[in-house]
Amino acid sequence: MSMKLKLVTTAVVAAIAFTSTATSAAGLEGVSSNVGVTSDYLWRGVSQTDGKPAVSGGLDYEASNGLYIGSWVSNVDFGDDSSYELDGYLGFSGEVSSVSYDAGYIYYAYPNGEDLDFGELYASASLSYFTLGLALLAHADGADFADNNYYYAGAAFPVADELEIGAHVGTYVFDAGEDYIDYNIYADYKGVNFMLSKTDLDNDDMKAVISYAWSF
Repeated sequence: MSMKLKLVTTAVVAAIAFTSTATSAAGLEGVSSNVGVTSDYLWRGVSQTDGKPAVSGGLDYEASNGLYIGSWVSNVDFGDDSSYELDGYLGFSGEVSSVSYDAGYIYYAYPNGEDLDFGELYASASLSYFTLGLALLAHADGADFADNNYYYAGAAFPVADELEIGAHVGTYVFDAGEDYIDYNIYADYKGVNFMLSKTDLDNDDMKAVISYAWSF
């Protein structure tokens, strides 16, 4: 069995175990959980699994006042020792005069990677079908606050019962590195998501990704 396939298989087993735990936890007020599978884990238009499948799981708690905390895990493949990503986040969401907002902090950890961990502060605002958002680098090895930032806009339109179509465009701006733009369109039906995604990076082809998520 190849190492890449082994990592995906390990993630599947972990997700099954997570589902068993999360299903019982989701019975608690304010607690929710999710498990997902995807043909390619894309983050800001770039594959985190070298074009291979990923399995993920998340557990969240949201209080009645809008405060939330959660965690999320997925297998990754960067061609080094990293095999999984473990995120933790804390935020606050709500609505003012028909404008929904969300702001918080997220920590991206790669426990068996080397100097890859980093944190971001994020915020977004949504009105009707449209969303604007940003993520500012909070800290990372060898980088300072706000050195690497991501700005994006998106739209999501319900077109039929449980069917949604949407589009996204974002730009990742680096203090030291190549800035790029990513964009995608997608259709989501009953948790099945089909997406076409591309960036303006050199030699980057259009990527077609299919995903499915279960929520509990």
